[in-house]
Amino acid sequence: MADKDHFDVLVSGLSLEERQNLLEKLKSQSMISYEPLYYEDDETVHVEDVETEYPKLPWYSRLWYFILSFIRSKAPIKIFEDHRVAVLSKKIEDKSPGLFDSKKGLLLPAFLRHMEKLKEAARLFYSTLDMSVNRDRGAFFAFLGSLEMPEVHRKLLYVTDPKFIMEKNPEIAEVELRQRALKSMDDAFAKITEANRNAMYINARSLNCLKELSSYLFDRVLMAFSSAANGETCSVGIVRDLLVNLNNILYSLKAIPSLPLLESVFVFLLQERIGEPEFDINQEIRAQLSKADKNISVIRDFNKRVPLTLILRCYTRDMSFRPLEISGGEDWYFSYRDYWKRRAESLYTDYMKSRRHEYLLNSFRYFLKGRNLRMLENTQTESNPEGMPVKGSFALSFLLSFYSVIFIPEINRIMQIILIDGDFTSGDNRVEFSVYYNYLIKLEDEIRKLENDISPEGDYGKRYAQAKQDMSSVQIKRRKIQNVCGEASEDALNIISGIRESSRGMINILNGILGRDSRAKYDSLTNLDMMVGKNDQFITRLDETIQQFQRVLTILDEIDVMETGH
Repeated sequence: MADKDHFDVLVSGLSLEERQNLLEKLKSQSMISYEPLYYEDDETVHVEDVETEYPKLPWYSRLWYFILSFIRSKAPIKIFEDHRVAVLSKKIEDKSPGLFDSKKGLLLPAFLRHMEKLKEAARLFYSTLDMSVNRDRGAFFAFLGSLEMPEVHRKLLYVTDPKFIMEKNPEIAEVELRQRALKSMDDAFAKITEANRNAMYINARSLNCLKELSSYLFDRVLMAFSSAANGETCSVGIVRDLLVNLNNILYSLKAIPSLPLLESVFVFLLQERIGEPEFDINQEIRAQLSKADKNISVIRDFNKRVPLTLILRCYTRDMSFRPLEISGGEDWYFSYRDYWKRRAESLYTDYMKSRRHEYLLNSFRYFLKGRNLRMLENTQTESNPEGMPVKGSFALSFLLSFYSVIFIPEINRIMQIILIDGDFTSGDNRVEFSVYYNYLIKLEDEIRKLENDISPEGDYGKRYAQAKQDMSSVQIKRRKIQNVCGEASEDALNIISGIRESSRGMINILNGILGRDSRAKYDSLTNLDMMVGKNDQFITRLDETIQQFQRVLTILDEIDVMETGH
């Protein structure tokens, strides 16, 4: 999966049992108040519009408004509407003085103060969600799912692991592995109960509402105040649509986010510190919960002190005005399912790559006369997962062994004879031979130089260490790491490309010397007979050298297939 999978990092650093134990501790230690965030009294909820309520008035009330209509030259229902607005305005002033001037349609300084506090409270959730959920939404829901539906999670862990499948079903062919994993995964999804779905949906809803609140355009509302003459008031009409949107968000965020949800958010936030010496995740999450409680309290206080629905109802003169539930959260299952599918595919790819890797190592041992590969130092390998991920490092490890075991003691001897004693018919062929030979003879130096560059003292190594310790945003940090690894990988791939070209060139030239070039581009040596006379193994050694170069190209192709999958 792309980069280093966040969820897999968490799995290795925090087991399912540890997560559940942490959740139990949080439940016993949490001081978060579960008092509802949003309040509605009966009068706020059950209010009819003027056109519906007016005909229901007692006859004497309607008569009174009828009489007033002659005095004020206004329709009786309009007078009734004015009365309703006035009553509502008085209620707002009694409940929350200094917020709203209904006659002028102005939001007052007290409203501005409450908006500033709400903005500061929401800001914490913006940075927290950006650094946790937004990094990998699917992995986040997989982690949350491990807390809300642990049995399903355990099953998915096993049935998507090719090693587990092969242990339970040693008779199946490798080609069946993928289909077996996907089918078993669908069976696990079918075990998700309605209660599981409801819990996950409620969490996803809370998450979405927090996201909407944290990304709300507070600054536009605050700027509307600063644009006014005194900087302390604002016409409701200017920010009406913004306030309607805020009202919908606050109305939708009625309940406190659950502890499993908050644990998941904060574990994702702190994931890079898991495993550090003296890092106490229980203490850190409790500190985050304390911050969250303070900011949640600000949201609750805003809803208590700022009757936003009533203000909008009074300003619009629409007595039936009500906030609406915002959408969101319905897609949790698709993110969750997509994550596990990606993970299953990734595990299958890694498993096949591992099998291919083992096959190649055995193939290398035969070609390299029983020698084992020495992997390039400071590169990322199974034994050194913290090393720098450099594309082509495995191929360079093979080439380094090839150089010391085969090229120098065997191939170089025959190359030197041709270089020193060979009389090429074509001068161009000699030049080409010299270019390829010089590249091959410098192979070890080129690989050692790159190995030095990626060491802790080298240019790439220093920049890689600095990038990993960068304290800027996740995106910037990731880009810096990718840039360093990309440059190192480009150097590695350039070395491999040069070896491919030189090996093909040598094969063509040596075939030409043996008279096997059907294109007649490469000629034989004019003194070939003399050279054969001096060394009766010369032709045999040329044949073996061609085969060795061909084997090098084949192995490089096999490594490429293993690493890229095609």
